[in-house]
Amino acid sequence: MNIFSEVHTIREQSRAWKRQGLRVGFVPTMGYLHEGHLSLIECALQHSDRVIVSIFVNPTQFAPDEDLDRYPRDHEGDIKKITDAGAAACFLPPVEALYPEGAQTFVEVKELTRALCGVERPTHFRGVATVVAKLFHIVLPDVAVFGKKDYQQLVTIQRMVRDLLMEVEVIGAPIVREEDGLAMSSRNVYLSDVQREDARALNQALKLARQAFASGERAPAALLDVVRGQLSGREHLRPGYVELRDSFALHTAQEPLDGTERVFVSAYLGQTRLIDNAPLSGECSLPES
Repeated sequence: MNIFSEVHTIREQSRAWKRQGLRVGFVPTMGYLHEGHLSLIECALQHSDRVIVSIFVNPTQFAPDEDLDRYPRDHEGDIKKITDAGAAACFLPPVEALYPEGAQTFVEVKELTRALCGVERPTHFRGVATVVAKLFHIVLPDVAVFGKKDYQQLVTIQRMVRDLLMEVEVIGAPIVREEDGLAMSSRNVYLSDVQREDARALNQALKLARQAFASGERAPAALLDVVRGQLSGREHLRPGYVELRDSFALHTAQEPLDGTERVFVSAYLGQTRLIDNAPLSGECSLPES
């Protein structure tokens, strides 16, 4: 596997593959890779001939009081995992390559980013959309894969691609979970044992909402009460948002529900913020027990 750090070299590699008639896949990451990331690479390999994985801890999606400086990093381990997963190239740019001195341009997807994580992290999605737009222009992918754990991010990028007429197919890949049901996240490493135990309430709450819907409950308020009840009263968990929204435009879900809606939750465990989501019905990665 080839490792690139300069914009012009990775772009030329992508163009060379395209001249050969090869389809280029792309998986953008912030590194510290886990099985969830590797599943994105696997998905990209199913939809392309050559896969490029980027590792870049994007400063513009972190607020000043967030964990940019302490975000976990392991480039050596990541490169081995990317190689073993079958990717053809890794793009590992320095900050100044993507944000040269004096840069003034940002990309903002307005409506989709005003709710959920956009309330708790007001500048986050502007940073995400900006860096992904830059990476798309650099890597020139035919297809890019994003995980559904960050569902709001997925639909935001899909909207950006449509609005800016980008020739990229954006695919959402299923959430990958730990054995106890906790959605895989690079930030899980921050959790203490007692915080980890309380964090399980996130996926348990989603599962209870799905069970209530399957049993015939169609009132959004009642389903949200089920979720809040599972999250409340835990010593090491402070609930954030608990919302039920449609899966396409992220509008607040209306009664009667038809099962295409998703439940979204966030929570703080100490200084660590985790998110999760699940559809009310249909395919889902939540454990059965």
